[in-house]
Order: sequence, then structure tokens, then C-alpha cells
Amino acid sequence: MKRMKLVSMLVCAFAIGLTSCSKTAKTDTKVVEIANVKIQQAVIKDVEQTYELTATVQPQDKNSIAPSAPGRIRQILVEVGQHVSKGQKIVQMDVANLTNLEVQIDNYKKSYKRVQELFNVGGASQQDLDNVKIQLDMAQTNYKNLTENTYLLSPIDGVVTERNYDAGDMYSAQKPVLVVMNINPVKLVINVSETFYAQVKNGMPVKIGVDVYGNEKFQGKVSLIYPTIDERTRTFQVEVKVSNNNNKIRPGMFARVQMEFGKMKRVVVPDVAIVKQAGSGAKFVFVYNNGKVEYKQVELGRRDNTEFEVLSGLNAGDKVVVAGQSKLVDGTEVKVI
Repeated sequence: MKRMKLVSMLVCAFAIGLTSCSKTAKTDTKVVEIANVKIQQAVIKDVEQTYELTATVQPQDKNSIAPSAPGRIRQILVEVGQHVSKGQKIVQMDVANLTNLEVQIDNYKKSYKRVQELFNVGGASQQDLDNVKIQLDMAQTNYKNLTENTYLLSPIDGVVTERNYDAGDMYSAQKPVLVVMNINPVKLVINVSETFYAQVKNGMPVKIGVDVYGNEKFQGKVSLIYPTIDERTRTFQVEVKVSNNNNKIRPGMFARVQMEFGKMKRVVVPDVAIVKQAGSGAKFVFVYNNGKVEYKQVELGRRDNTEFEVLSGLNAGDKVVVAGQSKLVDGTEVKVI
């Protein structure tokens, strides 16, 4: 009887142990959810190498009109927006000093004539004659300089774009009296990637878009290629000239320069494969390989409709995820559907 009791107790204990183990096993078992994704191969295609660069419109020439010394402005002969010609009088300064110098020159001329007559009859030395001639020459040189600073001329054909004084004001050298710009043609200076240094040539045609004129395009040409590369940005400067016969394009306008470099074979992926990293602006894709995905950063080029050109980070034939990325992280196990 005792033996049967003991056997019963052992059976019960064994049964309880099994039940306990069974519960523990159930608790520890986790069901791993496999994400469903769609994939597509990265392929190589001929991609138009069209690049858009931004710039601010600049005048072809810009001249600040001012006398070489402070003085009173007697008259400003032009207004802002007025077209002026090279050599045209545009500002008149105080003429008092000029008038005084004219009288002085007249007196020097008379003195020189008198000393020369005396020299001819032996009444004056060569040194006396030379001294008077030096005084006359210096006065005439000063007169020429003063004339240039009394009647200010425009050095270029252009448009008056700035006026900082009125008649009667004292010119103080802090700002020019007027600013004259040549705005036909206008120019733009852009920073081009060193990748294209060998492809940019003088005379190369480019298209110009100016934001204020919507989709209207203007024709320009490369006029100057700077000879050095900026080691920080890996770009070089290019100057573009744009004909502006109707003066429609104005300095200070925001412009977009479109440069064409032909076609190149590039790796291309659908735009839906691109994942943007929040906060950094970096671009990534999930690449499928043997049932798992790898998170890879890519450098993108041009967008063409629904595809992106990939400059680096992917190879042709790589399988990229195009649907189902929202639940993925690097190394996630996935099922292709």
C-alpha cells in the first residue's frame, strides 16, 4: 500500500514537471514576422547629363563715378535709369578752383613769354626760363586733372543704376556720386563640378532661365573658364555671357544655368526605391541579398521621370526594395512577393 502511494506521488510529480516545462517553453517561444517586399534590379541606361546651376545676374561692367577729392557737387546731369554714352558729362563739381587755375595758367603764360623775350636779348638766364616753364607745365597738368574731377564723364556705355547725392551736397568719398552699369550683355558666374572640367569649353552654348520670367529661356555662351579648382568644394568657376539687347534681364535677378554634357551610361533605379534619412538629407536604398536586406547610402544624380541616376553606392544588377521599406532596418529578413 505504501509502495503504491509512493509510485502515485512520483507520477504526479513527473506530470507536474512536464506541465511546468511545457508552459515555460511556450512562454519563451517568439514568432518572428517576416516582412513582405517587392524588389527591382538596378540597371544601366544612357542618361542625359544635363546640369542646372544657379547664379545671380551681374552687369558686364560696373563703374562708380566720383571725383578724386572731396568737393561740392554743383549739378547731376542724369537720372537713375537713364542710358549714357562713353565720354558723356554726367556730374559737374564746383568750378571755383578750376576758374582760379585758369587765371593762374594765363599769368604763367604771360610770364613765360616775357622771360623768353628777355632770354633772347640776354636779359635772363636759361635757368630763369626753365623755372617759369616748369611752373606753367605743372599748372597745365593740374588743370587737366582738375577738369577731370570737375566734369565727371561716363567711362562706358551703360545705364545709371545708383545715385547717392543731390546738387549742392558735399561729396565725402563714402559713396560714389553715381553708379553706371553696362547691362548688355550681362554675365553669370557659376561653380561647376571638377568632373566636367575637360568638357567645358569657351563658346559652349548654355540655356538660361530667369525665375521672374517663368519658363522663358535665354541663350548664353561660356566666355571665361577660371584656371583653378577650389580644393574645398571641388568646383571651378565659369563665366557665362548672355545677350540682353532689350535689357529684359537685370543685375541682381536669380537665374538658372542649364549645361548639356551629352549622354553617359549610369546605374538607374526607380524613385520609389529611395529612402530619405530624416534630418540629414542623406539618401539610402535597401538592397536584397539571400533573404535579407542591407541598408546602403547612395549618391544621386539627375531625376528622369520616375527614375534616379545613381552616381555611387550601387552596382548594376543589385536588387533594390521598391515596396515595403517602412518596416525594414539593416539586416531584416524579408520575403519577396
